[in-house]
Amino acid sequence: MSADWRSAGLPEADVALCEYAEKLTLKPSSVGREDIDRLRAVGLDDEGISSATQVVAYFNYINRIADGLGVPLEDWLGEDGRPKEP
Repeated sequence: MSADWRSAGLPEADVALCEYAEKLTLKPSSVGREDIDRLRAVGLDDEGISSATQVVAYFNYINRIADGLGVPLEDWLGEDGRPKEP
């Protein structure tokens, strides 16, 4: 799944969450009402949407802090930030 969540056969709610997380990460200013409505349509309530948004935002924040301070990647991560193959 970490290599390609789109072809992982995830349930619709998980796909919607991944799409939302990707959009919030890469194009945060483009997130709008339709994105929230999509999450509601797959079963998330306001609390779940808020929690998902906070988790995505926190990971983006902490990664930017680490990148901005030049913190090196963990030994078990590859150059792309994904776990190295064993």
